[in-house]
Amino acid sequence: MLVSACLLGQRVCYDGDHAQLADDVLLTQLRSKFTVIAICSEILGSLATPKPVAEIQQRSGGIEVVYCARQSVTAAFVAGAYKATHLARQHQVSCALLKSKSPSCGRGLIYDRSFTSQLCQGDGITVQHLQALGIEVYHEGEIGLLLDDN
Repeated sequence: MLVSACLLGQRVCYDGDHAQLADDVLLTQLRSKFTVIAICSEILGSLATPKPVAEIQQRSGGIEVVYCARQSVTAAFVAGAYKATHLARQHQVSCALLKSKSPSCGRGLIYDRSFTSQLCQGDGITVQHLQALGIEVYHEGEIGLLLDDN
């Protein structure tokens, strides 16, 4: 199973912090059920930490990921997503637990493209790539589903 590195305590979030899962018992149970492979597709895409906030924007030619200063980082996000899918194939991954709301890893809800902390329906770039491979993607609020279903 792929797991966002930030959820495992690695300081790879945009602000240089982590988003470590608060419940060590759930994390221990997860590790007892799955081989956990830590990933950060933004780091895999060669983005530094810390970095400016990024959001997915709709453009006439498709989607683009931009920093709040409107600098495009789409190529790095896509490169990281490809590397994540390569790891998933290499390790025969069937599911992933990724960080919610992220332009890379968010599933179902991401920030709304306005840089005002509002949410909208959508999936991050890495989520889109993993789902295209048939990999089930969960966010950290759904960890219980992984423990119940598998």
